[in-house]
Amino acid sequence: PMSRGILTSCYAQLKEGRIAGNEKGKREIKELYGDFYRGEPFIRVVAAPPQTKQTWGSNLCLIYPTIDVRTGRLIVISCIDNLVKGGAGQAIQNMNLMLGLPEGMALEGAAVYP
Repeated sequence: PMSRGILTSCYAQLKEGRIAGNEKGKREIKELYGDFYRGEPFIRVVAAPPQTKQTWGSNLCLIYPTIDVRTGRLIVISCIDNLVKGGAGQAIQNMNLMLGLPEGMALEGAAVYP
């Protein structure tokens, strides 16, 4: 059992003619996600499916996009530590942005109990 963390698996059918449901498509989708989230301080697009223990005590969201070549479906697996990246962490992050402070202020050294 997990004491903290949320792991999600999301599925979507690829639209024909956009991204191929093959190995080339896998590379393209990872590149698209990497480009989209580039520069985001708390989001990491990772090369392997993430585990909740990798986000423990952090404000990070790890995202792993891939394509199931058998079905041509997009699969996105992500994880967060919901005790940091939950409502309280979001409130601090939003407050920082609204006050013109660095986005990650007071979020780098979060508590890790339990």
